[in-house]
Amino acid sequence: MSRAAVTGQALATRVGSLLLTLWLVSALVFFAGQVLPGDVGRVMLGPFADAQAVAELNRKLGTDQPLLAQYWHWFGKAITGDFGESLSMRAPVGPLVLESVKNSAALAAVVLALLVPLGIGAGVVASLKAGGLVDRLIVFGGVSLSIVPDFVSGLLLLIVFGLWLAWFPITGAAPQGAGFWTHGYYLILPALPLVLNLIGYVARMTRAGVIEARAADYTRTAILKGLGPSQVLWRHVLRNALVPTVAVIATQSGFLLGGLVVIEALFGIQGLGNLVLSAAKARDFPMLEAGVLVMAAIFVATAAIGDLIQALLDPRLRRRSAP
Repeated sequence: MSRAAVTGQALATRVGSLLLTLWLVSALVFFAGQVLPGDVGRVMLGPFADAQAVAELNRKLGTDQPLLAQYWHWFGKAITGDFGESLSMRAPVGPLVLESVKNSAALAAVVLALLVPLGIGAGVVASLKAGGLVDRLIVFGGVSLSIVPDFVSGLLLLIVFGLWLAWFPITGAAPQGAGFWTHGYYLILPALPLVLNLIGYVARMTRAGVIEARAADYTRTAILKGLGPSQVLWRHVLRNALVPTVAVIATQSGFLLGGLVVIEALFGIQGLGNLVLSAAKARDFPMLEAGVLVMAAIFVATAAIGDLIQALLDPRLRRRSAP
């Protein structure tokens, strides 16, 4: 089977899995949201509102209907992008979630722009110096950095580089109307603790993959054909060695787009994780349900993209998918 056919088959399978997962997540999120204490009408009108006015508002919103009827009504609108109105912000949920995703994506892009070359580069250097001092320093340094919680390293970096040295802004939110590079500059300091936390993991995965690939038969064959060390490394070793690294980066990309609650709160970034946390505190059910559903979609989508990239990089995965 051709590469295009296998890729299309894998894509169709992943899309089906994505839709099924999102439907299950939507049901779990919706019903879990209904279990949380709080009355929608009471939240919107306030604690001193008349009980009759609260009941009338609940009737208009449909929250007095059976849970299944409420779910299908909500799900029918959600698949069209209509997540209702935020109870705490009195505005449509969709644009607020979209804006938060953009902010999280900007931070994730800066993290990946630093993490990918540094992590893969360190892993390749460690593999080429396997067993030596450089290899041990890279592995030990990566492990040491990964065990430090990102909020601890983030706070230390904020104090040192933001307050003492004043090299970077202490907030991740750029001024209104700032340009592309200014936005990126403001996100460097929030990105650093995440890079430090993940770089060791990426480097170790790359190191292990390169060592295994260099010992493979196809590498020895390439050397016997007279290819130079750099050609062997770029054409044969890295293509196969980076397969597990791609899976790691894809998984972490989902986390970077929706799981950075502490970093976003520390640096004042209005990202998706911060939005979901605020919605949970305010008992803002429409915002909470929409945020968690979008977060789940991001995790599943990034995992699917990682699988597709692995299938393109590794011929063995394509052969396994062929009938």
